[in-house]
Amino acid sequence: MDKELGKRITYALREMHGKIDLSEFIARRIRSKELFEYVIAVMLSQNTSDRNAIRAYERLRDLLKGSIVPEKILQKRFDDIVNAIRPAGMHYQRAKRIIELAKLFRNSEFVNKIVNDIINMDVEEARKLLTNLPGIGVKTADVILLMYFDKSTFPVDTHITRITKRLGYLDKYDYESIRRFWMDIINPRNYLEIHLLLITHGRRICKSRNPLCNKCLLSRLCKYYAGKNIL
Repeated sequence: MDKELGKRITYALREMHGKIDLSEFIARRIRSKELFEYVIAVMLSQNTSDRNAIRAYERLRDLLKGSIVPEKILQKRFDDIVNAIRPAGMHYQRAKRIIELAKLFRNSEFVNKIVNDIINMDVEEARKLLTNLPGIGVKTADVILLMYFDKSTFPVDTHITRITKRLGYLDKYDYESIRRFWMDIINPRNYLEIHLLLITHGRRICKSRNPLCNKCLLSRLCKYYAGKNIL
């Protein structure tokens, strides 16, 4: 895939959106937490807005008196956990997965091994390890690897999927094809920045309805825009 395309996209996104406010993204906002709490927060952010995820995360912290640790999770009633994380949606399913993870993470030897394994594994091995855990799919795994462990991978959310489809450079748009597209054209040291800039771009400009193409510096690279302007 064309590295020059990646450079042009990187430049355009930086020009439009400047420095990213990391507090808008729950996965960066809580990076200093222990791995268990971080995994739970990322799980809560899937298939919902960061605003709802932050509400659910903070309500769970309040329920547990300030810190999300396995022992406290396992001391609470299932219904209390469900109610705390309700703002994130899919609360019954998520609560079950949180309890399953708490049972694993209460074992300190398990935690130490998984952290050491991930640090020493390549990205694809680490993805497989994480996706074998309850409730962790490929996107959650990619977020954890990129933002917590500084591994070179590229999570794909709904905004990034929409932007990639509109740019129109792929034959198919499944998760892995989109992930690989961005990993191929973007400099690995910029994966995190471009991931967050694309999400910001999807929120501000390349919206699902009525995208603001007249304000978009990617329009010259975009087949969706070209199609709109064919006479």
